[in-house]
Amino acid sequence: MTSRGKRAIFAGAVGNAVDWLDWAIYTTFAVVFSPLFFPPGESGPALLFSLAVFAVGFVMRPVGAILFGAYADRHGRKRGLVLTIVLMATSSLVIGLTPTYENIGVLAPIVLVCCRLLQGLAAGGEFGSSAAYLVESAAPRRRAFAGSWQQVSVGAGLLLAAGMGATVTSLLPEAAVSAWGWRLAFIVAALCGFAALWVRSAAQESESFESAIQTADKVDRSARRHPVLSMFREHPRAAMRVFAINIGGTLLYYIWLTYLPVYINVTTDMPLSEALRANVITIAVFIALLPIAGLLSDRFGRKPTMLTFAVGFVLYSWPAFHFLNGEFFNFLLIECIGAVLLLGYCANAATIMSEQFPAAVRASGIGVPYALSVTLFGGTAPYILTWLNSHEFSGFIWVYCAVAAAIGACVYFTMPETKGKALD
Repeated sequence: MTSRGKRAIFAGAVGNAVDWLDWAIYTTFAVVFSPLFFPPGESGPALLFSLAVFAVGFVMRPVGAILFGAYADRHGRKRGLVLTIVLMATSSLVIGLTPTYENIGVLAPIVLVCCRLLQGLAAGGEFGSSAAYLVESAAPRRRAFAGSWQQVSVGAGLLLAAGMGATVTSLLPEAAVSAWGWRLAFIVAALCGFAALWVRSAAQESESFESAIQTADKVDRSARRHPVLSMFREHPRAAMRVFAINIGGTLLYYIWLTYLPVYINVTTDMPLSEALRANVITIAVFIALLPIAGLLSDRFGRKPTMLTFAVGFVLYSWPAFHFLNGEFFNFLLIECIGAVLLLGYCANAATIMSEQFPAAVRASGIGVPYALSVTLFGGTAPYILTWLNSHEFSGFIWVYCAVAAAIGACVYFTMPETKGKALD
């Protein structure tokens, strides 16, 4: 891989990590700040309200994918990525500074919802642009390895969020965490976003995009003017495949790596600080193994590694939730096993989606179907799990996970192998 390609991957990954830190810090502290933004009452309904706001943020992801994906296909991946990080960081800063319901009444949840909608807009544009940018910057035989860094950076963002949560809840008294500790985490996350903006601003555009611009014929130029419409009109099967690829993967990803610490804190006597420490260790293991999983995909193919993930979760979902209790090492082991299985999906997702489309519509082709899938299945997962548990349907949670994994297995088994396919 050239030095330019390495610098591009670094710039894309660093900015992506900070973007997802800003996104994930909400879930990490939802159980803490939820009573402050909604009418006084029991903590259970307040948590459900805050998780509903979490899901609402996902509604804007398809819109963000359309707007920012089209912008990145027309004007370049770099410009699109600069805009997304500005929007994400600014929204986090506003959340961290917003007064509580006690101080400003109904304006507090309104501001929270508006900021989460803007973050959803940014997240929707981030994924497609960053995935295209990383894969287009890679050597042909190392595309899955390069694409895995998209998820390495997402995992790094989650790790930073979990690390902030563990640090704040461990070092500060509970009253201080509720009063201002959670705000400090949001403000620090926002400042990290503005620092990453400088890194992205100095990055170069991907060579693949520049080459596509220079050699574009009349058809490519027409597609680039209306990339979303062209993607659905010219590549409908690829768009449907991208949507289906992410059903099981995104649902299980959000359950295992972002919501499980909150779930075990609510359902057992395990302190949130211990659950977050286990989550930090799990995500660190996950990040360390992702590039290796990418190399395995480059060596053996996309389908075998994706099927390992899906079939593994079909078999693992029941024992994972059946044996889950409030003990630290039990939770750590169960979460780590799930994270290892997730490698098969996460190391491949960005690359497989990039390999479905030509450069003229690639950011839109990745971003829009992916955002729709994430909105329907990833964004609603924490709320559905909380609802099932609060209505004494916790025994069905493993079924929910296993069915999603089984759908993924069917999709991965029938999709064409794209290892070695030339990028247009």
